[in-house]
Amino acid sequence: MSRVRVHNFSISIDGFATGEGQSLEAPFGHAGTRLHEWFFPTTTFQRMLGKPEGSTGVDDAVAATWDAGIGAEIMGRNKFSPQRGPWENEDWKGWWGPNPPFHTPVFVLTHHPRPSVEMEGGTTFHFIDATPQEALRQAREAAGDLDVRIGGGPTTVRDFLAEDLVDHLHVAVVPIVLGRGERLWDGLEGLEERFQVESVTTPGGVTHLTFTRP
Repeated sequence: MSRVRVHNFSISIDGFATGEGQSLEAPFGHAGTRLHEWFFPTTTFQRMLGKPEGSTGVDDAVAATWDAGIGAEIMGRNKFSPQRGPWENEDWKGWWGPNPPFHTPVFVLTHHPRPSVEMEGGTTFHFIDATPQEALRQAREAAGDLDVRIGGGPTTVRDFLAEDLVDHLHVAVVPIVLGRGERLWDGLEGLEERFQVESVTTPGGVTHLTFTRP
């Protein structure tokens, strides 16, 4: 059976994966870009922007595994859009422009389903009201023999971890303190007992934690 994977998921040292006050202008709220500064210089990210070069080393080596063998993604609505409640604007097609970086079917979890949106490059957003188990069933059907990525945000990743549906989890612990926002680990006491855990810390102070199901 295909694996369920989480990659490049950044949190602060006090456990917050996004800040308070998400908006169109501030996708990560008061955290701004601080959770992801480690990722931006990497060759992996620069290639997403169409640029041929970037930094190498541990950060890039870990980041580069995010799309290998992925056939579908599941994300929460807050990762797709700052809108809440019934859709006020169905013209909104995500933060990523006409050619999002996913290049697979993407299942957006929402209590307000809407028609699917087909984008350039093979990405199609499907909006579903489903439990983690049902969303995973649909994503696996779309992915075929390939793996399914849980893209975030923190509530979605936490829900899939709580249901013991994740096989591989990469968390980048960034040396900042946010103090408020949405935490990843709440309610997941003893999570480490399900996985083999490895860590590596970069010169910039980011600790990459990898949880892999035995």
